[in-house]
Amino acid sequence: MRSLAILLALATLLPVLPAQAADGRISYELVETDSGVAEGDPGLADPSYAEQAAIETDRAGLSQATFWQSGPAAIPRGIAAYGPFRVIDATHAALVDATDSRSPAQFAALLRDYPGIAQLEMVECPGTEDDLANLRLGRLIRERGIATHVPSGGSVRSGAVELFLAGVRRYADPGSEFAVHAWLDDTGRSPRDYAANSPENRRYLDYYRQMGMSEAEASAFYGMTNAVPFESARWFDGAEMARWVQLDRLDACGSIRTARPASPCVLAVAARR
Repeated sequence: MRSLAILLALATLLPVLPAQAADGRISYELVETDSGVAEGDPGLADPSYAEQAAIETDRAGLSQATFWQSGPAAIPRGIAAYGPFRVIDATHAALVDATDSRSPAQFAALLRDYPGIAQLEMVECPGTEDDLANLRLGRLIRERGIATHVPSGGSVRSGAVELFLAGVRRYADPGSEFAVHAWLDDTGRSPRDYAANSPENRRYLDYYRQMGMSEAEASAFYGMTNAVPFESARWFDGAEMARWVQLDRLDACGSIRTARPASPCVLAVAARR
């Protein structure tokens, strides 16, 4: 099989300290590590199929286990860097780290200097430290007509999934991976602590609608992500993502084909699994 990277925590989730959001409430969405996953829980961080494993330690001294089948996607050095973004060439940029409150301005600066950027390669995307800024970034990606692409071995986790959804066309190669979970705000509350139609929940549902989902698709997808607590994550590949959202692909002739998500009824069944 082609490469598929999965991160599994050996330590508890470290706190992140983003800048304060305009409304005083920030949603933390960052999957660097995972803990407290029950054995045999399908779809959660289960490395049982992995062929290789290694222990890595980052600059903060956090140890984590990395599992893969043939290796994660290489991080491009690029020709220019703007925060977590790298410019690959005149038409391609890459996201290689978590976003934060500065990311919308950094990406705007990138587009100012490289106005021909048409595709964002999502290589190593652990999530965001400021969800409100992250949603603004997603809207900027959509407004500029940029496609999103997860290569084989690419990893899109937590709040970075919202950025993947922002692509006017979305591509996920075999061997790409995604991870989702519920958000947690700076008061320690999760989506279930707020009314379904509260501003805290509506901002995501409205965002998904702006990214092309129907009301039923947005509700099903949001429900699926929130079924997993913040401290854990549900991991899946591009084929599973295509069951929830519209993906595009190139056929043998190089023409774009669109894969529609399953019907809301099928999604409802999948959400109960």
